[in-house]
Amino acid sequence: MDERLKNEINHAKFLLEKGAGEIWNWETSAGKLRWRRRVEMLCFALKPEYKVLEIGCGTGYFTKELVKTGADITAIDISPDLIEEAMKNTKAENVFFRVDNAYNMGFQDDFFDVVLGSSVLHHLDIDKAIKEIYRVLKKGGAIYFTEPNMMNPQIALQKNIPYLKRKLGDSPDETAFFRWCIRKKLIETGFVEVTVKPFDFLHPQTPKSLIKTINQISFFVEKTPLVSELAGSLYIVANK
Repeated sequence: MDERLKNEINHAKFLLEKGAGEIWNWETSAGKLRWRRRVEMLCFALKPEYKVLEIGCGTGYFTKELVKTGADITAIDISPDLIEEAMKNTKAENVFFRVDNAYNMGFQDDFFDVVLGSSVLHHLDIDKAIKEIYRVLKKGGAIYFTEPNMMNPQIALQKNIPYLKRKLGDSPDETAFFRWCIRKKLIETGFVEVTVKPFDFLHPQTPKSLIKTINQISFFVEKTPLVSELAGSLYIVANK
C-alpha cells in the first residue's frame, strides 16, 4: 500500500477521535444545508435498479441518504475504522460495506451503473483513481462527485500551507482541483460528456441569521461568469 493511503488510514483515527462531522463542517446550520445540497446532487439520477458504488464513504454521512433511493449501494473506504462506524450509522438491506482500495478495487470490469462520492477524490492519486473508476463503470454509466475547488482563495491556502492543513483538520496529502485540469484528466481517461461546474459560496461557519441571504446571493453568483470560478466546490459529472 502506498504512503498516501497509509496516511488516510491514520487520518481516519483522528476523524473518529475529534468527530468526523465537525472536521468536515457538516454539523453547523450552514454545514447541514451544504450537506443536503450535495445529497441532492449525488442522488438525483439514482434508480432502484441501479448498482451504485460510493467511494470514500467515511462514517456514512451520505450513504444513509443514498440507500433511500432504493438503489443497490456498495460503499467502500480504505479505513476499517470508518467502515465499522459507517455500518453502525446506516442500517439497510440495500447497502453493502467493504474495506477496499480505490486504486485496485475488487470488482469486475463494467460492474456499476453509477460511481459517486463527496470530497473523496482530492484525497487520492487522481490518475490512479479515475482509471480504476472507469474500469468498474458500465458503458453508458455515469459518475457524480463533489470536490473542493482550488480556485477558491480559502481552499487554496488551506490545501497548500502545511500549518493550515493541520489546524483545519486536513489529511497530509489531500489537495483540491482546478476544474479544467480534472476535466482534461477525465477526458484523457475515456470519459465523455464531462461537466465540471463550480458551486457553493455558502461558508459552513455562516451565522444562522445570515444563511438565507448568503444562500440567495450564492445561487446568483454561481451563474455569474468569472466570479463563479471562485466557488468553494466543484460538481463533477461524466459518462462512460
